[in-house]
Amino acid sequence: MRIFDCTTFYNENLILNVRFNILDPYVDRFVICEAGYSHSGQKKKFNFDINNFSKFKHKITYLKIDNEPDDLQYIYKNAKKIEPVESAKPNAIKRIAHQRNYLKEGILDASDDDLILYSDNDEIPNLKNFELNKVNNNLIYFKQKLFYYKFNLYCDRYDWYGTKGCKKKNLIDFEWLRNLKAKKYKAFRLDTIFSKTKYINSKIIKDGGWHFTQLKNINDLYEKLINQEDHQEFRNAKKKIEEIELLIKKKTIIYDHKVKKTANKFGKEFKLKTVSLDNLPDYIKKNKNEYKDWIDFDQN
Repeated sequence: MRIFDCTTFYNENLILNVRFNILDPYVDRFVICEAGYSHSGQKKKFNFDINNFSKFKHKITYLKIDNEPDDLQYIYKNAKKIEPVESAKPNAIKRIAHQRNYLKEGILDASDDDLILYSDNDEIPNLKNFELNKVNNNLIYFKQKLFYYKFNLYCDRYDWYGTKGCKKKNLIDFEWLRNLKAKKYKAFRLDTIFSKTKYINSKIIKDGGWHFTQLKNINDLYEKLINQEDHQEFRNAKKKIEEIELLIKKKTIIYDHKVKKTANKFGKEFKLKTVSLDNLPDYIKKNKNEYKDWIDFDQN
């Protein structure tokens, strides 16, 4: 049984290099898909350069997708195509799903029993003690710690289930895998019989890795915020780049993971905690001098 690690890419060279180094001892193939447009629909150049990752070149499959989904919601005004505000998030979700599902082109040669993992590229599973021979037909959810801005600025408000996996023979598509609820349902639940979102045969990996989000310089971070899935909500919050920079200095976030999907997630502030390097992957601990700009050494 082989492990295929599948993810999407925008321009995150720092975190992708960290990902490759952490997972290299365990992963047989890295599959990367990059789109020629942002989640907000802005055309972009293709940023991935395999020569930046020459150490892993032999096990990388890189995919490019330039066409957007056919069912995006637009209106036409004076013969000009416009995306209404209310369509911003639905369209972004469709673009993301379109990019994710194209990853299937990179696993065509995988066998039915190979393990397929999907994460956004800043969600890194912990495979150090992972028992591949016990996968069976389980859906696998990795319970991960959530970090912002620096490798060790910890958000303790929320358990993050980023990486999810299954055998290739059980994979419907990558968007399906991404959106599965990280929950093991009891056998007597009748609603699991024909459901494609609720499953009995699932396994949660408790020490499941790390979600290192927003490890970017301030300009790249602001570009991400105005182009991500929740870009319209962020625009509505009217935060300037200087305000985001101040949040980083204060070790504070304004994104509430617990609000309902229909509510604006940007607003209330939450403090992050500086934790010791013992909470981080061995690779980062061993190379802390190389990543010193991305580690918070201030314990106050």
